[in-house]
Amino acid sequence: MPRRLSALFTPLALAAILAAATCSFLAPAYGADPAPSPVQAAAKTAPQAADVAAPKLGKDGQIEKRFSAMHDAFLKRGKEGPVGILFLGDSITEGWVHAKDVWEQHYGAHQPANFGIGGDRTQHVLWRMDNGELDGIKPTVVVLMIGTNNIGDSAENIIKADTKIVAEIHEKLPDTRLLLLGIFPRGADPKNAGIAAIRGKIATINQALAKLDDNAKTRYLDIGGKFLDADGALPKDIMPDALHPNVKGYQIWADAMQPLLDELLK
Repeated sequence: MPRRLSALFTPLALAAILAAATCSFLAPAYGADPAPSPVQAAAKTAPQAADVAAPKLGKDGQIEKRFSAMHDAFLKRGKEGPVGILFLGDSITEGWVHAKDVWEQHYGAHQPANFGIGGDRTQHVLWRMDNGELDGIKPTVVVLMIGTNNIGDSAENIIKADTKIVAEIHEKLPDTRLLLLGIFPRGADPKNAGIAAIRGKIATINQALAKLDDNAKTRYLDIGGKFLDADGALPKDIMPDALHPNVKGYQIWADAMQPLLDELLK
Protein backbone atom coordinates (compact mmCIF):
# COMPACT_ATOMS: atom_id res chain seq x y z
CA MET A 1 0.00 0.00 0.00
CA PRO A 2 1.35 3.50 -0.79
CA ARG A 3 2.79 5.28 2.25
CA ARG A 4 0.17 8.04 2.03
CA LEU A 5 -2.67 5.49 2.37
CA SER A 6 -0.93 3.44 5.03
CA ALA A 7 -0.60 6.61 7.07
CA LEU A 8 -4.33 7.21 6.84
CA PHE A 9 -5.42 3.76 7.95
CA THR A 10 -4.49 1.44 10.74
CA PRO A 11 -4.70 -2.25 9.77
CA LEU A 12 -7.99 -2.54 11.70
CA ALA A 13 -9.49 0.53 10.02
CA LEU A 14 -8.54 -0.65 6.55
CA ALA A 15 -9.94 -4.11 7.25
CA ALA A 16 -13.22 -2.48 8.25
CA ILE A 17 -13.32 -0.44 5.05
CA LEU A 18 -12.62 -3.47 2.88
CA ALA A 19 -15.19 -5.56 4.70
CA ALA A 20 -17.84 -2.86 4.31
CA ALA A 21 -17.11 -2.53 0.62
CA THR A 22 -17.46 -6.25 -0.02
CA CYS A 23 -21.04 -6.94 -1.03
CA SER A 24 -23.01 -9.96 -2.09
CA PHE A 25 -25.57 -9.33 -4.84
CA LEU A 26 -28.14 -12.12 -4.86
CA ALA A 27 -29.77 -11.63 -8.26
CA PRO A 28 -32.18 -14.21 -9.67
CA ALA A 29 -30.51 -17.23 -11.22
CA TYR A 30 -30.15 -17.40 -14.98
CA GLY A 31 -33.56 -18.61 -16.10
CA ALA A 32 -36.09 -19.81 -13.54
CA ASP A 33 -35.06 -20.15 -9.92
CA PRO A 34 -34.35 -23.83 -9.21
CA ALA A 35 -36.22 -25.54 -6.42
CA PRO A 36 -33.99 -26.03 -3.37
CA SER A 37 -32.87 -29.59 -2.69
CA PRO A 38 -31.96 -31.08 0.70
CA VAL A 39 -28.63 -29.77 1.94
CA GLN A 40 -26.07 -31.38 4.16
CA ALA A 41 -25.20 -29.75 7.44
CA ALA A 42 -21.73 -28.26 7.60
CA ALA A 43 -19.94 -27.61 10.85
CA LYS A 44 -19.25 -24.02 11.82
CA THR A 45 -15.68 -23.31 10.94
CA ALA A 46 -13.07 -20.60 11.09
CA PRO A 47 -13.05 -18.06 8.22
CA GLN A 48 -12.60 -19.85 4.92
CA ALA A 49 -9.25 -19.63 3.14
CA ALA A 50 -9.45 -18.17 -0.36
CA ASP A 51 -7.57 -21.06 -1.97
CA VAL A 52 -9.20 -23.97 -0.11
CA ALA A 53 -12.38 -25.39 -1.62
CA ALA A 54 -15.38 -24.79 0.65
CA PRO A 55 -19.15 -24.50 0.20
CA LYS A 56 -20.90 -21.26 1.02
CA LEU A 57 -22.30 -21.44 4.54
CA GLY A 58 -25.28 -19.65 6.03
CA LYS A 59 -25.35 -18.06 9.46
CA ASP A 60 -26.57 -21.37 10.87
CA GLY A 61 -23.38 -23.11 9.79
CA GLN A 62 -25.17 -25.14 7.11
CA ILE A 63 -24.60 -25.01 3.39
CA GLU A 64 -26.57 -22.06 2.07
CA LYS A 65 -29.77 -23.30 0.42
CA ARG A 66 -29.62 -21.00 -2.60
CA PHE A 67 -26.00 -21.91 -3.23
CA SER A 68 -26.85 -25.62 -3.03
CA ALA A 69 -29.90 -25.26 -5.29
CA MET A 70 -27.98 -23.36 -7.95
CA HIS A 71 -25.13 -25.85 -7.81
CA ASP A 72 -27.66 -28.63 -8.42
CA ALA A 73 -29.13 -26.66 -11.33
CA PHE A 74 -25.68 -26.30 -12.90
CA LEU A 75 -25.08 -30.03 -12.62
CA LYS A 76 -28.41 -30.58 -14.36
CA ARG A 77 -27.51 -28.08 -17.11
CA GLY A 78 -24.29 -29.97 -17.77
CA LYS A 79 -26.24 -33.17 -18.32
CA GLU A 80 -28.90 -31.60 -20.52
CA GLY A 81 -26.74 -30.92 -23.54
CA PRO A 82 -23.59 -29.41 -25.01
CA VAL A 83 -21.99 -26.31 -23.50
CA GLY A 84 -20.02 -24.24 -25.97
CA ILE A 85 -19.22 -21.20 -23.80
CA LEU A 86 -19.23 -21.42 -20.02
CA PHE A 87 -19.30 -18.29 -17.86
CA LEU A 88 -18.02 -19.01 -14.34
CA GLY A 89 -18.05 -16.53 -11.47
CA ASP A 90 -20.07 -14.59 -8.92
CA SER A 91 -23.00 -12.15 -9.01
CA ILE A 92 -21.43 -10.09 -11.78
CA THR A 93 -21.51 -13.18 -13.97
CA GLU A 94 -24.92 -14.31 -12.71
CA GLY A 95 -26.24 -10.85 -13.53
CA TRP A 96 -26.20 -11.60 -17.26
CA VAL A 97 -29.81 -12.67 -16.61
CA HIS A 98 -30.63 -8.94 -16.55
CA ALA A 99 -29.17 -8.45 -20.04
CA LYS A 100 -30.78 -11.34 -21.89
CA ASP A 101 -30.87 -9.59 -25.27
CA VAL A 102 -27.14 -8.81 -25.11
CA TRP A 103 -26.44 -12.39 -23.97
CA GLU A 104 -28.47 -13.89 -26.80
CA GLN A 105 -26.98 -11.61 -29.43
CA HIS A 106 -23.37 -12.34 -28.51
CA TYR A 107 -23.47 -15.90 -27.15
CA GLY A 108 -26.79 -17.51 -28.11
CA ALA A 109 -25.34 -19.33 -31.11
CA HIS A 110 -22.64 -20.99 -28.98
CA GLN A 111 -24.71 -23.07 -26.52
CA PRO A 112 -23.83 -20.83 -23.56
CA ALA A 113 -24.18 -21.67 -19.88
CA ASN A 114 -24.02 -19.25 -16.95
CA PHE A 115 -22.55 -20.76 -13.78
CA GLY A 116 -22.44 -17.53 -11.76
CA ILE A 117 -23.68 -17.37 -8.18
CA GLY A 118 -24.20 -14.14 -6.29
CA GLY A 119 -21.82 -13.68 -3.37
CA ASP A 120 -19.44 -16.44 -4.44
CA ARG A 121 -15.80 -16.22 -3.47
CA THR A 122 -12.85 -18.10 -4.89
CA GLN A 123 -13.18 -20.92 -2.37
CA HIS A 124 -16.80 -21.45 -3.40
CA VAL A 125 -15.90 -21.74 -7.08
CA LEU A 126 -13.19 -24.25 -6.18
CA TRP A 127 -15.76 -26.29 -4.25
CA ARG A 128 -18.23 -26.19 -7.11
CA MET A 129 -15.61 -27.42 -9.56
CA ASP A 130 -14.52 -30.14 -7.15
CA ASN A 131 -18.15 -31.24 -6.85
CA GLY A 132 -18.93 -31.88 -10.48
CA GLU A 133 -19.76 -28.63 -12.25
CA LEU A 134 -17.10 -29.18 -14.92
CA ASP A 135 -17.70 -32.91 -15.22
CA GLY A 136 -19.15 -34.24 -18.46
CA ILE A 137 -18.95 -30.97 -20.38
CA LYS A 138 -16.49 -29.86 -23.04
CA PRO A 139 -16.87 -26.13 -23.62
CA THR A 140 -14.77 -24.51 -26.29
CA VAL A 141 -14.21 -21.50 -24.02
CA VAL A 142 -14.59 -20.81 -20.30
CA VAL A 143 -14.96 -17.14 -19.32
CA LEU A 144 -13.78 -16.70 -15.74
CA MET A 145 -13.92 -13.72 -13.41
CA ILE A 146 -13.80 -14.26 -9.65
CA GLY A 147 -12.28 -12.57 -6.63
CA THR A 148 -14.11 -9.31 -5.95
CA ASN A 149 -15.97 -10.85 -2.99
CA ASN A 150 -12.60 -11.85 -1.50
CA ILE A 151 -11.46 -8.23 -1.41
CA GLY A 152 -11.07 -8.41 2.37
CA ASP A 153 -8.37 -11.07 1.88
CA SER A 154 -4.80 -10.20 0.97
CA ALA A 155 -3.95 -9.67 -2.68
CA GLU A 156 -1.45 -12.53 -2.37
CA ASN A 157 -4.14 -14.98 -1.23
CA ILE A 158 -6.58 -13.92 -3.95
CA ILE A 159 -3.88 -14.34 -6.59
CA LYS A 160 -3.04 -17.76 -5.19
CA ALA A 161 -6.70 -18.78 -5.29
CA ASP A 162 -7.32 -17.53 -8.82
CA THR A 163 -4.17 -19.26 -10.02
CA LYS A 164 -5.41 -22.50 -8.48
CA ILE A 165 -8.80 -22.11 -10.19
CA VAL A 166 -7.11 -21.60 -13.55
CA ALA A 167 -4.99 -24.71 -13.04
CA GLU A 168 -8.01 -26.82 -12.06
CA ILE A 169 -10.00 -25.66 -15.08
CA HIS A 170 -7.22 -26.82 -17.37
CA GLU A 171 -6.86 -30.08 -15.45
CA LYS A 172 -10.57 -30.87 -15.74
CA LEU A 173 -11.04 -29.41 -19.24
CA PRO A 174 -7.75 -30.03 -21.06
CA ASP A 175 -9.14 -29.15 -24.49
CA THR A 176 -10.87 -25.94 -23.39
CA ARG A 177 -9.51 -22.45 -23.81
CA LEU A 178 -9.79 -20.05 -20.89
CA LEU A 179 -10.60 -16.37 -21.16
CA LEU A 180 -9.50 -14.98 -17.81
CA LEU A 181 -10.93 -11.55 -17.03
CA GLY A 182 -9.34 -9.06 -14.71
CA ILE A 183 -11.48 -8.17 -11.70
CA PHE A 184 -13.69 -5.21 -12.57
CA PRO A 185 -13.16 -1.87 -10.80
CA ARG A 186 -15.49 -1.14 -7.90
CA GLY A 187 -16.37 1.89 -5.82
CA ALA A 188 -17.74 5.05 -7.40
CA ASP A 189 -15.20 7.72 -6.46
CA PRO A 190 -11.48 6.91 -6.78
CA LYS A 191 -10.71 10.09 -4.80
CA ASN A 192 -12.13 8.41 -1.71
CA ALA A 193 -9.18 6.92 0.19
CA GLY A 194 -10.94 3.67 0.97
CA ILE A 195 -12.01 3.17 -2.65
CA ALA A 196 -8.49 4.05 -3.80
CA ALA A 197 -7.10 1.31 -1.54
CA ILE A 198 -9.53 -1.25 -2.98
CA ARG A 199 -8.78 -0.17 -6.55
CA GLY A 200 -5.07 -0.48 -5.78
CA LYS A 201 -5.51 -4.02 -4.50
CA ILE A 202 -7.52 -4.97 -7.59
CA ALA A 203 -4.76 -3.53 -9.80
CA THR A 204 -2.15 -5.63 -7.96
CA ILE A 205 -4.24 -8.78 -8.41
CA ASN A 206 -4.88 -8.10 -12.08
CA GLN A 207 -1.22 -7.49 -12.78
CA ALA A 208 -0.47 -10.95 -11.41
CA LEU A 209 -3.34 -12.58 -13.31
CA ALA A 210 -2.06 -11.07 -16.55
CA LYS A 211 1.07 -13.19 -16.16
CA LEU A 212 -1.05 -16.34 -16.49
CA ASP A 213 -1.66 -15.52 -20.15
CA ASP A 214 0.29 -18.10 -22.16
CA ASN A 215 -1.05 -16.92 -25.54
CA ALA A 216 -2.53 -20.38 -26.03
CA LYS A 217 -4.84 -22.12 -23.57
CA THR A 218 -5.14 -19.14 -21.20
CA ARG A 219 -5.76 -15.61 -22.42
CA TYR A 220 -6.07 -12.67 -20.06
CA LEU A 221 -8.18 -9.59 -20.71
CA ASP A 222 -8.65 -6.50 -18.53
CA ILE A 223 -11.62 -4.43 -19.69
CA GLY A 224 -12.07 -2.52 -16.44
CA GLY A 225 -11.14 0.81 -17.97
CA LYS A 226 -14.07 0.56 -20.37
CA PHE A 227 -16.47 1.17 -17.47
CA LEU A 228 -14.75 4.29 -16.11
CA ASP A 229 -15.26 7.92 -17.00
CA ALA A 230 -12.43 10.36 -17.67
CA ASP A 231 -11.90 10.90 -13.93
CA GLY A 232 -11.77 7.19 -13.14
CA ALA A 233 -15.23 7.14 -11.56
CA LEU A 234 -17.84 4.45 -12.16
CA PRO A 235 -20.88 6.17 -13.69
CA LYS A 236 -24.28 5.29 -12.26
CA ASP A 237 -25.67 4.72 -15.74
CA ILE A 238 -23.23 1.80 -16.15
CA MET A 239 -22.84 0.41 -12.63
CA PRO A 240 -25.61 1.89 -10.47
CA ASP A 241 -24.20 0.42 -7.24
CA ALA A 242 -20.57 0.92 -8.30
CA LEU A 243 -20.08 -2.86 -8.51
CA HIS A 244 -22.66 -4.58 -10.75
CA PRO A 245 -23.20 -3.61 -14.39
CA ASN A 246 -26.64 -2.80 -15.71
CA VAL A 247 -27.72 -3.61 -19.28
CA LYS A 248 -25.51 -0.82 -20.62
CA GLY A 249 -22.60 -2.20 -18.63
CA TYR A 250 -23.12 -5.72 -19.94
CA GLN A 251 -23.18 -4.34 -23.48
CA ILE A 252 -19.82 -2.69 -22.81
CA TRP A 253 -18.51 -6.00 -21.45
CA ALA A 254 -19.73 -7.99 -24.45
CA ASP A 255 -18.38 -5.53 -27.02
CA ALA A 256 -14.97 -5.29 -25.33
CA MET A 257 -14.58 -9.05 -24.98
CA GLN A 258 -15.91 -10.09 -28.39
CA PRO A 259 -12.71 -9.80 -30.48
CA LEU A 260 -10.69 -12.07 -28.17
CA LEU A 261 -13.62 -14.43 -27.68
CA ASP A 262 -14.00 -14.77 -31.45
CA GLU A 263 -10.33 -15.67 -31.65
CA LEU A 264 -10.68 -18.35 -28.98
CA LEU A 265 -13.78 -19.84 -30.59
CA LYS A 266 -12.00 -20.53 -33.88
